[in-house]
Amino acid sequence: MKIVHLLLTHSFAGTERHAVELANAQSERHDVTMILHRRAAEDRPNAIAHRLDARVRQVLVGGWRFFAVRSARRALRALAPDVAHAHLSSGCRVLHGLRGHCLRVATLHIEYKKQQHRDMDALIAIAPWQLNGVPAEQRPHTVQIDNWVQCQPAAADARARLRQTYGLCESDYVIGALGRTEASKGLDELLDAFGAAALGERVRLVIVGHGRHWQDLRRRAPPSVVMPGFVARPQDWFACFDAFVSAARSEPFGLVFLEAMAAGLPVLATASQGGEHLRELIERPLLPVRDVGVLTSALRQLALQRPPRKSYDLSAYSYLEKVAAVEEFYSRQIFELAGRAAQPGAAKLDFDADADT
Repeated sequence: MKIVHLLLTHSFAGTERHAVELANAQSERHDVTMILHRRAAEDRPNAIAHRLDARVRQVLVGGWRFFAVRSARRALRALAPDVAHAHLSSGCRVLHGLRGHCLRVATLHIEYKKQQHRDMDALIAIAPWQLNGVPAEQRPHTVQIDNWVQCQPAAADARARLRQTYGLCESDYVIGALGRTEASKGLDELLDAFGAAALGERVRLVIVGHGRHWQDLRRRAPPSVVMPGFVARPQDWFACFDAFVSAARSEPFGLVFLEAMAAGLPVLATASQGGEHLRELIERPLLPVRDVGVLTSALRQLALQRPPRKSYDLSAYSYLEKVAAVEEFYSRQIFELAGRAAQPGAAKLDFDADADT
């Protein structure tokens, strides 16, 4: 199968991890290309291109969004794949109006958005709640496939090394958050709750990740809060943490929850969409969203109890099984698309048709 992934963002985060891991796994058995913005191939730790397997062909496009989308569309025509799989808004815009013997798939990394997804041939939801937003006419060509987790081992010295580097004592109880520093992650409320909890010098908060609000959060946080920014090896930080906390206002799936669980960490989370989806695995009661008072009390209880690491059953989130489910969905939808095209009165398929961006 010839597969092209379209990902025109610049920096590595959860969605980019999903797309890269999917492309890497598919490249073992298929002809896989990823169309990226050239900024994603820059020489910096949070770039994307260097994370792709050597078997994944890379096509780089540049310029502002309008020009990047048009360049990506031209590249897609030249590649003539069996499947074009879009990730996020710009990836979907590349596929708008293109009709042909190419199956156009989009993953709902956040939620169904009419302007992005209505023109797709098929959709993949990563969490059940997303299906509620999919129109009835697209439901037959939509599947829900959970996100997956790849259990990457931490470096043997990660815990001691990071604690020494950032002034954390081995005896400190370290509560960690990890993710992009965006408003949806509720990190401002986490800082407020942690400050109000007054947990003492031996309970420390670490916020790992970078994004548009990092500087604002750094100014808001007391010096004792550790904020290393973007890190290339999050698994090392999970080894450094004693517990993981998510104060998210919105979390579509919560891949970071699975990564924390893979490290055995107790999880404290708000009742975001992802929190609700993974409620049974999390086990601890979910906290109401946007309630700093309740979060403050929960942090106090967590620091008092200091629950130990535990083993989670993550077998339902097998990487290889989920990738196989995606490929099976491709095959089924290619067959159905061909059947629809063969029906009397069906619109002529024209992969060479242009479209406005």
